[in-house]
Amino acid sequence: MRSPVSRVWRWTTVARWWRPALLVLLVAAGSAVLLVTGLPTLDGIRAVTLGAGWAAPVLFTLLFAAFTLVPAPATLMGIAAGVLFGLPVGLATTMVAVATGSLAGFVVSRVLGREVIAGLGNARIRRLDERLRRGGLWTVAGGRLLPVIPFPVLSYACGLTAIRMRDYLVGSVVGVLPSAVAFVTIGAYGGDPGSVPFLLAVAGLVVLTIGAVVARRRRPAAEGPVAVPADEPAPAAPTG
Repeated sequence: MRSPVSRVWRWTTVARWWRPALLVLLVAAGSAVLLVTGLPTLDGIRAVTLGAGWAAPVLFTLLFAAFTLVPAPATLMGIAAGVLFGLPVGLATTMVAVATGSLAGFVVSRVLGREVIAGLGNARIRRLDERLRRGGLWTVAGGRLLPVIPFPVLSYACGLTAIRMRDYLVGSVVGVLPSAVAFVTIGAYGGDPGSVPFLLAVAGLVVLTIGAVVARRRRPAAEGPVAVPADEPAPAAPTG
């Protein structure tokens, strides 16, 4: 027979970890659905969205937002937006979808996992939190601009940190905008690959790709000192 202490410990552990476990389960379920159904084709996206009539941009935006929550190439949806709606409307739907999807992933991760991460009491985590409180907007913008980290991974990871939601959302939108313009333009002008907009979009993507490769290979630059939170004890002075 288990002792009361053992039962309390077990239920405390369950209460602490059920939300992170649910987060992992949700991400795994979404990935499994994508694996089973496969990536949608342009014809399939067109059939589903344009069949909605005037609500086609809204439906497409919701599908695109859901797409950003699983490990799938969201570039396909950006190009599809240009093909289906042209540059102005396609770019608008893309940016709304990106903002919606990135915010959804962030909120789910923040609600289900942040408390456990914050409760670990790790000094490195506290230092990372402090950095993101001070410069999270540009950190996220850089991560979105040069997609070294997959889109949904960055969304969920940021939700586990102390970054401000506003900084995260603005950073996501600012960082995604250049590549979104390029992919939507390629879709909108794909029928005329010799056009100036198409060529400029391709050139922009080449620059972004080179930047991402360089960013992957570079070693992290040395970072300046970060103030240690007040609750972290200072190291003891040496005795001699």
